[in-house]
Amino acid sequence: MHLFPRSAFRPKAALYAVALMSAATALAAGPREAPFMAENSAAMAKMMAAMDITPLGDVDADFVAMMVPHHQGAIDMAQAELRYGRNEQLRRMAQEIIVTQQQEIAAMRLAVGQPLPPSVPSPDQQSSAVQTEAQPMSLQPMHMQEEP
Repeated sequence: MHLFPRSAFRPKAALYAVALMSAATALAAGPREAPFMAENSAAMAKMMAAMDITPLGDVDADFVAMMVPHHQGAIDMAQAELRYGRNEQLRRMAQEIIVTQQQEIAAMRLAVGQPLPPSVPSPDQQSSAVQTEAQPMSLQPMHMQEEP
């Protein structure tokens, strides 16, 4: 049994609706805004699908099961703001959202006895590491030993 009756809430139908709205929004957005809108729409669709849980009979565990994807959606949208946004105040807020939502996810998981997932670099850290490895030798810093 799911939290919402299947007749009232159909996850696949909802995902298709979100996808159609996303496509329409991306088309309506200008070329500079389209990638941002597409990432936000994808984050929303992923979040909505993950929030559709089968109740476990434990209100606290069910709450965490729904809130973790909700918080992850906020993180994903904040990361899109950092990638595409230009307003420094909003970029700072997006950074704060990422930190606080990650902390709240960890606290909720610990509160119900769930293990924390292993730490991984943020997407921005991963992309900078790949860029360094992919740079031609002429652009990579050289480490030379001095002669005595």
